[in-house]
Amino acid sequence: MKPVFLSMLLWVCCQQLHAQQACPVIPLPAQSSRANGEMILNDEVVIAAKDNSLRPLADYLSKELERRFNISHEDRARPSGKVTVITLERGKSGNNPDAYTLRMNKAGAMIAAAHPAGIFNGISTLLQLAETTVPTGTSRHVACWNITDAPRYAWRGFMLDESRFFFGKEKVKSILDWMAFYKLNRFHWHLTDAPGWRLEIKKYPLLTTVGGIGNHIDPKAPAAFYTQDDIREIVAYAKERFIEVVPEIDMPGHASAANRAYPAFDGGGTERYPSFTFNPGKEGTYQYLADILKETSTLFPAGMIHLGGDEVSFGNKAWDSDTGVISLMKAKGFVDRKQVEDYFFQRMADTVFSLRNKVMAWDEIATASLPANKTIVCWWRQEKPENLKMALDKGYSVVICPRLPFYFDFVQDSTHKIGRRWKVGEYNDLKSVYNFSVASIPAVSGHEKQVLGVQACLWSETISNPKRLDFLLFPRITAFAEAAWTQPASRNFDQYVERLKPQMELFEQARLYYYDYFAPSRHVETGKPTDQKSFID
Repeated sequence: MKPVFLSMLLWVCCQQLHAQQACPVIPLPAQSSRANGEMILNDEVVIAAKDNSLRPLADYLSKELERRFNISHEDRARPSGKVTVITLERGKSGNNPDAYTLRMNKAGAMIAAAHPAGIFNGISTLLQLAETTVPTGTSRHVACWNITDAPRYAWRGFMLDESRFFFGKEKVKSILDWMAFYKLNRFHWHLTDAPGWRLEIKKYPLLTTVGGIGNHIDPKAPAAFYTQDDIREIVAYAKERFIEVVPEIDMPGHASAANRAYPAFDGGGTERYPSFTFNPGKEGTYQYLADILKETSTLFPAGMIHLGGDEVSFGNKAWDSDTGVISLMKAKGFVDRKQVEDYFFQRMADTVFSLRNKVMAWDEIATASLPANKTIVCWWRQEKPENLKMALDKGYSVVICPRLPFYFDFVQDSTHKIGRRWKVGEYNDLKSVYNFSVASIPAVSGHEKQVLGVQACLWSETISNPKRLDFLLFPRITAFAEAAWTQPASRNFDQYVERLKPQMELFEQARLYYYDYFAPSRHVETGKPTDQKSFID
């Protein structure tokens, strides 16, 4: 063969290899192709923001390069000479604020997007490409890629329960870092429930000093909570990572911690769930909770507050004998507790609306009559598709977060003994999380535009230390991120597993106590077995 022909054949083979190679990023980008060469990251890198509004993003990238790779950079206009230049610039206008393009060559990278959120997602992709390379001395040689990307869903959420176990500020920040790394953008913070109240409310200090005592494992654990300054710090940290923080103030059920602090508003409960509800028959209850919601709204600028609304029937039996509730039912013509529950919820929703916030709640509130344009329903009970259908038929926006497969307190391996199973053989392994598709839910058909997105939830009944949290969250957060971002037609579990391997190394480097999908015995299951009947979500 002639040398020219051999060169051409080699070039064609290389192009085919590049075309077949999957981009080593989670979640998988919408479109990607391997480009020629490698980009060098070292101390000579320059970050150039083409628009002053992008300076905060350049600063974020600079801090991440130093934190992750000990790489500093020169903050100046594009210089002459052979240095790597990372350029951030506004791209063409578009409807998807999360969309971005990334173009790489030996000289550097260009991240372009119409919105800052898109630029941030491009930065996350670039950081992940760099993280999955092997350092050479003080440099990293990052394979060049050309990527055009946008997510399937706008709402890519994660919920953390800190009432049942309190993790603290640094652990929450670490979770936010990982969320940003995998392009998750909604942090639903479950701050109040029966075991403990974790949010400082200055008008009612006993909520934390008394209501903050205990957790699901130890009812006498010292009071643990976030001050309002802590909250502001975490919200700002999340904002820098383009993550909105949505607080949950659970009502009218799951109120035991609050009722320990202020028993005047106790609506009673049952022997198993004492002091479980707020009292809907006392007018003072509504003002008390309105005061709490007003302080909450000043701390969280996301424009929405989650009011819970779930499992009230577990502990509202005492309403039948409460004189205030009896009078309310007679005055309103109510015939059952569910009508009282909906009345309570509609009143508290009105308070949230008056604070210029939308209301979020669990799917039990689908029976209430709320403004469709101000209400978001989290559908969690996969065995009750009728509640999802009711919410959609009423015009509510929905976030899909069914227990199967998106509750991470469920076990993830057939051999695990701690945590939940729905029934024999039904638990939330990596593959079921990865393969979930909203399109498989019949009720969604014809209502696709009302689906904001999906959310994973981690309840902490079986958690007694941060290691257990790591074990439940990693690596399932990666499978969920791809289910939230990548179109179903582009997903392939076997290919994803190959891209997961270098992520395990990152978990190891971060000293996470993760579940090793490839070597399950590496980290054994931690925690104390819990009676399945003790779970309340």
